Parts: sequence; C-alpha cells; structure tokens
Amino acid sequence: MDGTGQYDLDAYLDRIGWQGERRADLGTLRGVHLAHALSLPFENLDPLRGSVPSLAPGDLMAKMVHGRRGGYCYEHNTLLRLALEALGFRVTLLAGRVVLGAERPDSRPRTHAMLQVEVAGEAGPYLADVGFGASGALLLPAPLVTGVESEGAGRRHRLARLPHDGPLELSELRTYDRRDGVWAGQYAFTREPFTATDLEVFNWYVATHPRSPFTRRPYLQRTTAERHLALEGDRFTQTLADGTVSERTLTREAEARRVVAEEFGIEVPEGLALLG
Repeated sequence: MDGTGQYDLDAYLDRIGWQGERRADLGTLRGVHLAHALSLPFENLDPLRGSVPSLAPGDLMAKMVHGRRGGYCYEHNTLLRLALEALGFRVTLLAGRVVLGAERPDSRPRTHAMLQVEVAGEAGPYLADVGFGASGALLLPAPLVTGVESEGAGRRHRLARLPHDGPLELSELRTYDRRDGVWAGQYAFTREPFTATDLEVFNWYVATHPRSPFTRRPYLQRTTAERHLALEGDRFTQTLADGTVSERTLTREAEARRVVAEEFGIEVPEGLALLG
C-alpha cells in the first residue's frame, strides 16, 4: 500500500450500507456510527504478521472498504473521522487508557483512540468510537456528559468521573454488564485534543511492541444485531443479545481460518498462522 489513493465517501457509505441523509445532524451521526459498527470487523491480522497498518486515507479505503477487511481502533476511527468530516461534522481526536481488565486506570498507557464530535443544535458534543474491540463497545455515539446514561442498540453506557491529580477532568466510559449486573469500566480519558501525528506514534507502538497483545495472538471482534463474536488466540466466544455466552477452543489451523472467513468475513492473509 502506498497511500496515494483518494478517500471516497460514496464507497465508504456503500460499504457500511448507509442510505440515509448526508447531513451534519444527530440522526446522520447515529446512523453512520451504527452502520459502521455492524459492518466492519475489528481485527489485528496485520500486526500479527509483523506489519504496521497504514492510516493513510487511500490505504484505509483499499483495505477496509474495497478489500473487505477490518482493522483496529486507529484504522476504524480514522475511517469514521474522514467520513464525518466529509459530512460536515467538527471532529476532535481523543486518546484513552483501556481499563477493562486492568488493576487500576493509570496502569496502562494511552493507546486507544476515540472521537469527540460536535453536532449543530445539540447542547454538547458526543463520544463516537467504532474501534473498541470488546462486547461493551459503543454501537451508538454517547453524550459527553458525566452521569448521563445512554442506551443504544441494546447496550447501556454512562460516563463516570474518576479522581486524579491532573488539571483536566478524567472520565471513564462504563457499560452495563447484564450477566453480572454491574457497570464495568472500558476506558478512561480526558478531553485533551490529539492529532493524526500522535496516532501514528500510538499505531507504531501497538503494532510492533513485543508486549502488545496485538503482536502475539489473533484478536477479532464482530457485532451484529443478534450477537457479538470474538476470537482471542484459540478461544472463540459468542455473546447473544440477552447476554448468553458460549465458548469453544479452536484446535486446528484449518478450523480457525474457516471461523475467521465464515464468522468474521475475512480471508486470512497467506503465510499467516493463526494458532502459531
């Protein structure tokens, strides 16, 4: 990939199946966000084979739109940002620390990217994020207001304020875990603006660092209206809309490649072994 191709809003909207209005309003933001989340899978196959994914608009189009692949947070949210800006929205890049599975909020670096989107006529901005690879990810954008619960496409989220020593308010996105009946933290962030240059550094680090989970095992996610699918290493998990979870272990390479193709809609690149 050389990044020389052009960003194509029409092709992107066709890829995610959005046929609604093309206005910079809340209805369009919600519709495009949901369509993207339900159409493009999360996957780390490029870092797994030792390649740093390109964030150039042309390369994202070639891979995720025309190439029928997915990507991880930097790719997903860059692609969404390009679409939203083309539609007339004002978008600010934010960065957060993943707290899901962490001992404390500050134990991990800021390696997750998300978007703050200004919507004309709305009281405040919205948090947009189509690149968080977890079953608690946003399917619809959420108001950037502490303490306000939002529900979208069957998932519930709210922002909580966390204590810290910095000058900016620290927020944590939480999702309601129906199975355990608790609000579970997903990631923590401030509203400090970041740039595409910052994202290039995050992207390189996550795609190359030997301790990055994305360089050591396959990690794929896909959400549909009925279920959430995940492949982490050799463990394939299905979570239904009612919270029912089923898991199985993949023991053969051919089986793993078939699951990736049939369940995630991705052809595994030649020469890449999923199960090591």
